[in-house]
Amino acid sequence: MKLKFDKALSLVAIGVLSVIGTVQAAPVYEIVNIEIKTKDINGNQIVNENGENSFIIDLKGTIAGTRNGYAMAVNNKDEIVGISKGKKKLSTEDIEGGIIDVEDGISDAEEITYSVLTPIEANNFTVTTSENAAEGAWKPSFYSLAGTTNPTDEDSDGELVVNSIDSFFYGLNSNGTKVGAYTGEQKTLAYEGTSTTQELWYYRDFELRAIAVKDDVEYPLLPPYTTYERLQDGDTSAATVELGGSSVAADVNDNNLVVGYGSTALVSSSVDRVDSCIASAEDTDADNPTPLAICIQDSQYPDTNSRRYILYQTRALVWDLNNLDDTGVPERTQLPLGLTPNDDSTLIYTAQALGVNSNGDVAGRSHVYRNGDTDKLYFDAAYWKKDSNGEYEYYPVKMDDDVTSSIAYDINNDGILVGSYREYIGGYLRDKFFTFDTNNPEQGIITPNDFQDSLSDLSSKPKDINNKGQVVGYIESTYDKETPRPKVGFLFDNNTSDFVNLNDRLTCGSKGYVQDNPDDKWTRNEVDITDGTGVKLTYDTDIQVVEANSINEFGTIVGTAFIRKPQYQTDAITGNVLVGENNLPLFELDGNGDPVTSYLPRMVILQPTSGEACTTSDAVEEEAYVRKGAASFAWLFTLPLLWLRRRVKK
Repeated sequence: MKLKFDKALSLVAIGVLSVIGTVQAAPVYEIVNIEIKTKDINGNQIVNENGENSFIIDLKGTIAGTRNGYAMAVNNKDEIVGISKGKKKLSTEDIEGGIIDVEDGISDAEEITYSVLTPIEANNFTVTTSENAAEGAWKPSFYSLAGTTNPTDEDSDGELVVNSIDSFFYGLNSNGTKVGAYTGEQKTLAYEGTSTTQELWYYRDFELRAIAVKDDVEYPLLPPYTTYERLQDGDTSAATVELGGSSVAADVNDNNLVVGYGSTALVSSSVDRVDSCIASAEDTDADNPTPLAICIQDSQYPDTNSRRYILYQTRALVWDLNNLDDTGVPERTQLPLGLTPNDDSTLIYTAQALGVNSNGDVAGRSHVYRNGDTDKLYFDAAYWKKDSNGEYEYYPVKMDDDVTSSIAYDINNDGILVGSYREYIGGYLRDKFFTFDTNNPEQGIITPNDFQDSLSDLSSKPKDINNKGQVVGYIESTYDKETPRPKVGFLFDNNTSDFVNLNDRLTCGSKGYVQDNPDDKWTRNEVDITDGTGVKLTYDTDIQVVEANSINEFGTIVGTAFIRKPQYQTDAITGNVLVGENNLPLFELDGNGDPVTSYLPRMVILQPTSGEACTTSDAVEEEAYVRKGAASFAWLFTLPLLWLRRRVKK
């Protein structure tokens, strides 16, 4: 079956794509972190509307106290690192001390705003899991990175501990070495100003710092540039300002070579910004001069338009955890930029290392003048390899002039690099997945066919490639022109060119289907649930893999799946869940007064199985779908935002 680009697919007919691109030779996968809940939060048996014993299908996809979960990387021991994001903003007890059952629905999460006048509250937490996880097979466990605290930790007064450090895991190797980043811890200064209620200023020493954890020892990975020095110039006094800089660790190979990127200098406009902060702090005529640390912090926070006023030149970096200096700091190497900026240039030039293989070859991207033309500055995919002297050399992944930008995410031991480029297709900017053989660069990039026999206009991005040539990532799943498109995880075999939607290779039990007996037909699991006003909602369990982030040598794939849940009402001011007289939460209602469902992002773990791929159709009549609880697909339009969409393994 072939679909024309202009053919608009109904969102409730995403399953139509199940007949496109499905290759029988592709592996069949089982989601192994599915959880069957037979009891509610109070320990009572779950029953349906007929009073019969029932159950709820869920994903063990985040830690307690958070709403969203993402699996970022898996190593060859099936150990997994990920991120839990979005502290639940809800009350767990009503005025009579009863428990509110919100575990199987969607409520609000904390919205984090940045201000030097309010305490810093973290909203991202690092997690690990495995089949032998301490809390149960594949159940995510909180991992304390850089002093972070569990979102459910309470102090001696029974109040939740406020953690100010955001933490992120992006990769790990088969030795268990983990890499990622974290933010600085909250610090305070006594407030002096016009407000009569403000007591403190709030700030931190840095915005983002790369980190590696090897053998349970944490190694902060500093960027080359963290401190601004203003030298004496005429009447201007010398000054030294600790800015903290910025760095991220994106990948690590089995030789404990870590790659990422970090700050190397201030951009010219930011020099002026820091100088103005210094001048303001030194203004003895001002009644309440803003402290230097507070002015710097305020400029490093994003404003309402997501702009930051202190920016850095950024370069690709490599840290060697096997080579430490006398103070225990890993050896750091700065990789060459794809061009040589003019001495008087005021532009921002960036290079990032995002993937590394066992040979130490690095994949990423860099600003570059295409074909040496200084009028053509692009941000393009690149790779770095060592020369005969052991020095890294920069190599471009050549692109046509029609390409507006490109990026390389990973490279395997055979030198096969995977990335994506952006160009106009049919009048719309689309991202297209490509492969590139770094050992035969003259062949150029190859854009695999996806769900069609020729180049489609479906945007796609790879995230990882293993040494067997298997690539995982995500691809759009509908051909709508004017609306955002939902996405699905894909698996591509570089040896056979097989390209499949991972949802088409799942067992029925991994898609939310059940059967009463082995010989019965698979049907979607129906969930019956009642809210605080006695309204009953019946909806079908639905699990959709929307992104694959990492694949190991044995075929285990990890990423993000959406699972269907009822949406609950929350207080517009406090964000807490609204409850009825029976102490149950209230359903969110649509314009017709009917309860609605939506989709939660959760980490997902897929393993090859000897079972059969589900052939039961996902296509459902729209009227029936609404009758069982209208579902919001808004979260399918764009994948969950993370600091860095990375994965890894090696």
